[in-house]
Amino acid sequence: MLYPMFLMVLLTLIVGVIAMVTRFTSLRSGQVRMRYFKLMEGQDIPERVTITTRCFNNMFEVPVLFYVACVLSISLGVEGLPALVLAWLFVGFRFLQAFIHLTRNHLLPRMLSFWMSFVCVFLFWIHLVLKQI
Repeated sequence: MLYPMFLMVLLTLIVGVIAMVTRFTSLRSGQVRMRYFKLMEGQDIPERVTITTRCFNNMFEVPVLFYVACVLSISLGVEGLPALVLAWLFVGFRFLQAFIHLTRNHLLPRMLSFWMSFVCVFLFWIHLVLKQI
């Protein structure tokens, strides 16, 4: 479980750096004023800033359920093959979703990769609960 969690942390770091670089670039080019970032409002901003910011924010939504499931899996000793496969699938779908979001940003493939990752984490939780019965 440690390796899938580490890869999610790495993905979060990569997306965060991309968002930060995008923000600094928009500030330097004059497309966005510094005071916009104080409240994240008050100005129309480039679409790229919005996309990278939202992608970074996504790293702290559903993945929280994944991290908790992984930690519980380790602490409860439920680190079998089903849990490991679901963890790796979750991470794979999250990488795919972030890649789609940060590149072409096509809604249908992005939505499908999101829901597949959500299904993986939900099945992971069901697996954990069933192992405790």
